Amino acid sequence: MLVPLLLMFGVFYFLLIRPQQKKQRLHKEMLRALKVGDRVLTTGGLIGTIVEGGEQFIKLEVADKIRVEIGRSYIVGRIGSKESKEALPAAEGSEEAAAPGLGGLLGKLFGSKK
Repeated sequence: MLVPLLLMFGVFYFLLIRPQQKKQRLHKEMLRALKVGDRVLTTGGLIGTIVEGGEQFIKLEVADKIRVEIGRSYIVGRIGSKESKEALPAAEGSEEAAAPGLGGLLGKLFGSKK
């Protein structure tokens, strides 16, 4: 009775919990590495350049002389950097956009039909 329960927990840990923890760790590292001059995307869809940074809030310049103050945790990723490729949504027409919601192992198994 105990073996199937432990096996099920092991599967959940390696397929769900561990990848999510890795993703959270990478996001926190990206947020710590932000600096003035970086172009970023927010969860609300705003794209801007960091003009002032603090521990909890960041000022973005979204247009010429238009600045918005947002919480640091609302930044999804950098634009134009290697880290942003994981955090930003897939572009239309790409393979990843063709199979939304399929990620990780399932995406590799069932996502592309090449």
